[in-house]
Amino acid sequence: MAKRRRRTPARWLAPLALVTCAVAVYAVVNNTMSDESSSQGTTTTQSTTRTKTTSTGSKHKRKRTYIVKSGDTLSAISIKTGVSLATLEQLNPKLDADTLHTGQKVRLSR
Repeated sequence: MAKRRRRTPARWLAPLALVTCAVAVYAVVNNTMSDESSSQGTTTTQSTTRTKTTSTGSKHKRKRTYIVKSGDTLSAISIKTGVSLATLEQLNPKLDADTLHTGQKVRLSR
């Protein structure tokens, strides 16, 4: 009788890894495309307002900020948040409109 070769797990793990990588790439690209299309077509506010309640019950407002997304411009941020361009420039004097980076925080109020 001929000796039967044992199949290694790599024979089925390699295609599984390839399919997993393809699904991950698709998910990232799809998410990026939907973020870009939604930022172009809608005017949703991406700012955050947080309030903190102390033990006395009074509320303190924290500063409102906007986190820059890919493809954002200062004028687009102004339109999205409803804060005038002049106010954004006044609140962020060190901010250069030509060099906005993804993840950068822009102050919206004092």
